[in-house]
Amino acid sequence: MWFDTGAPTDSFYEVRAECSDVPKTRFKIKAGKTLSERRWKAAFSPEGHLDMTRMLSRIQRGGIHPTIRGEVWEFLLGCYDPKSTYEERDQIRQRRREQYAKWKELCCQMFPVIGSGRYITAPVITEDGQPIHDPLVLLEANPQLALAHPQDNGNAEHSELSTSNSSETNKPTNHPPMDKKEIQWKLTLHQIGLDVVRTDRTLVFYEKQENLSKLWDILAVYAWIDTDVGYCQGMSDLCSPMIMLLEDEADAFWCFEHLMRRLRGNFRCTDSSVGVETQLSNLGLVIQVIDPKLHQHLETLGGGDYLFAFRMLMVMFRREFSFGDSLYLWEMMWALEYDPDFFSMYEESETAEGSKGKPKSISQYGKFERENMKNKIKSGEAPLPISVFLVASVLKEKSSKLLTEARGLDDVVKILNDITGNLDAKKACAGAMKLHRKYLKKQSCRSRKLRKIGVKP
Repeated sequence: MWFDTGAPTDSFYEVRAECSDVPKTRFKIKAGKTLSERRWKAAFSPEGHLDMTRMLSRIQRGGIHPTIRGEVWEFLLGCYDPKSTYEERDQIRQRRREQYAKWKELCCQMFPVIGSGRYITAPVITEDGQPIHDPLVLLEANPQLALAHPQDNGNAEHSELSTSNSSETNKPTNHPPMDKKEIQWKLTLHQIGLDVVRTDRTLVFYEKQENLSKLWDILAVYAWIDTDVGYCQGMSDLCSPMIMLLEDEADAFWCFEHLMRRLRGNFRCTDSSVGVETQLSNLGLVIQVIDPKLHQHLETLGGGDYLFAFRMLMVMFRREFSFGDSLYLWEMMWALEYDPDFFSMYEESETAEGSKGKPKSISQYGKFERENMKNKIKSGEAPLPISVFLVASVLKEKSSKLLTEARGLDDVVKILNDITGNLDAKKACAGAMKLHRKYLKKQSCRSRKLRKIGVKP
């Protein structure tokens, strides 16, 4: 497979036979460009130190071979310090696996379906914390009840199942009254299940119950530990690739958890706003700078809030690209944004503390991050993520069509929906980088003009 320079990645992410309308993956494994297993292994010293600078360049040029994608992602997302040794990473991995096991066991004690190889899609408690004794709920959580009472039907079935004290959902009969956190967590479990069965349903991988339940378990545990955000729709789309790429459930959890450290602000909700609105506002500012005519047109149509781009930012283009191409896009984004201090920023262990404050060569940063660093020195402004510029590049590419054909927001949505499966991930990243440079240049010129007239930028 590796020696076929035109090998697509669809063979690694098999699509169900009946799903004939799934977009084909454009990304192809190319010898000499795609990061191969051989080059990846050669990038480590005998002790385990990783030459990340060379890897970033390779990933930006040709992506990562699917066979090593999971372990490379762990470094891109800051799960491990590239300057750590094999032994240090083994210790961190073991500690994290033990921590995940403890969290999962705690969740299992509160709701025994966790870790059972099953998942639920029906509500299990009411808003005030009372168990729901609906027979369908009990059967979903306890399929053995259906085997135990195959002849029951009608009211008899309802009575038998509703009064069953053997239900796993009610197993801990001496469980103390639930606090607000536990109630809120249990209220989300069925929503997680509903999203899980809809996530990447075209892939053969998710025909297996064990993989669906693994995805549900990880999202349920995450919802418990992240008390600020919990679970929100869209997280299953972000977590699904981790399940497929990392065999160990705990490793997949921590990879997802590190991704959420970057993105959780998008999911943070209040009574009046959703976190991603900040990024939508930033998108509006970027379009206003690089294409004021398009921005004005969108505002005239009532789209000045850019809510039509909500999905792109929330799930990082998962719906606009094929599964394989979306993974290719993600790893290029992460390589471009890479910061060698990610691990020390995320990890609170003594190992991480020891690496803080050490000067890093600018070559160790991703290309996008290097440009942000240079600009920050000049302007002092916080940088925008590359995802904003990716959306901006899509809008810029469709600018002519939007200006001439969009007569309302429905037209805007239709034009953008037409891009599904028709985008090239590498070109999209190149377009984002080009717009990023243009934006920084225009902002720099604007700041200089303001300073000349005595106004603080």
